Amino acid sequence: MLSESEYTMSNLFAQLGLDNSAKGIDDFIKAHQLAQGESLKDAKVWSDSQRAFLIEEWGKNCMWVQVIDDLNLLMSQIQK
Repeated sequence: MLSESEYTMSNLFAQLGLDNSAKGIDDFIKAHQLAQGESLKDAKVWSDSQRAFLIEEWGKNCMWVQVIDDLNLLMSQIQK
């Protein structure tokens, strides 16, 4: 189990099997913006296991919730 300080965007990306470097996270967010009204869990970018992790952790209302919510906000912004 991670300590509270370890629930970071970098660790979420690692948990999802994605590049968790600052550049990798930034590139992912820029490349995978959500369509208006699209929910994070429904984004086509996720594998079944990634989607299941996001849904399960969100449903638990655990420590990942804030980080997942932050990712949702970042992927919902219009990048110019």
